Amino acid sequence: MASVAAPLLAVEDLSVRFHTDRGILPAVDGVSFDVGEGETLAIVGESGSGKSVTAMSILRLVQRPAGEIAGGRVTFEGRDLMALSEQQMQEIRGDRISLISQEPMSSLNPALSIGLQVGEPLNRHRGVSWSAALREAETLLSRVHIPDAANRARAYPHEFSGGMRQRAMIAMALACTPRLIIADEPTTALDVTVQAQILELLKQLTREAGSAMILITHDLGVVARYADRVSVMYAGRIVESGTALEIYEDPRHPYTMGLMASVPRLDDAERQRLVPIEGQPPDLAAMPPGCSFAPRCRFATDRCRRDRPVLEPVNDGTHRKACFADVTQFR
Repeated sequence: MASVAAPLLAVEDLSVRFHTDRGILPAVDGVSFDVGEGETLAIVGESGSGKSVTAMSILRLVQRPAGEIAGGRVTFEGRDLMALSEQQMQEIRGDRISLISQEPMSSLNPALSIGLQVGEPLNRHRGVSWSAALREAETLLSRVHIPDAANRARAYPHEFSGGMRQRAMIAMALACTPRLIIADEPTTALDVTVQAQILELLKQLTREAGSAMILITHDLGVVARYADRVSVMYAGRIVESGTALEIYEDPRHPYTMGLMASVPRLDDAERQRLVPIEGQPPDLAAMPPGCSFAPRCRFATDRCRRDRPVLEPVNDGTHRKACFADVTQFR
């Protein structure tokens, strides 16, 4: 019997909390998922659902003492990242795992040229000379569609537009051909045409190098086109997961259904208006008992308000949901 290859990244029961004046906030609460080589996993959800905190936790970038990884295990290439020293993590960040931040202005050093910053991972991790690293930086900037890359590499972040700074961040992340790319809203500041070009480039890299990508986004159109699997987060927990086809064609959690209903579709001529999700996300400092989505859910029962559902298989495949209701009977 053939053995099943271990995933490139496996996150198991990850919990992250923040200590605030209002108490302890469980930003990530028992999250588990994995990513295989060459695979793209999309993590979707409203702002504040825990997507970015999950990404930062994988690289152990949650700021202490306010932030704390309270539990869980993150295994990458067979190594438990939670057990590594800070020096060992520095060797992984930017080399084996790259992060594309959604805030390029605060991530780029205003005192250094763009070329130096894009080329730094090659010098730091691969021992490439600075002259060779700067030449490669120009090539990388061209690959992410920055015009006149040779001259623009000498520019500083304040001389770039928001979209160009975002592209520079993507070029920096691609420098060492990482095994895993964590892309946190990587095309937020880009126009639609450049968005497609950048996402195609990221997808091409994962195919060519056998790399994996975690794509954090609120754009369900992007997810439909580029993701292999999807995890839907709400209030710090994954409430539904499955292949992109399963999530889009057969959503089983009311929150996922709400996200789908709030997105405009060109192929649905009968639907005249978008359907918003009523209510507000829960206060993490005062989480309700039971299912965190119950106060906003039209299918909620007394059991939902009392007990907290766990992720369970929907069928014999990979599709899973954390919901007591059978939403199929209400379609």
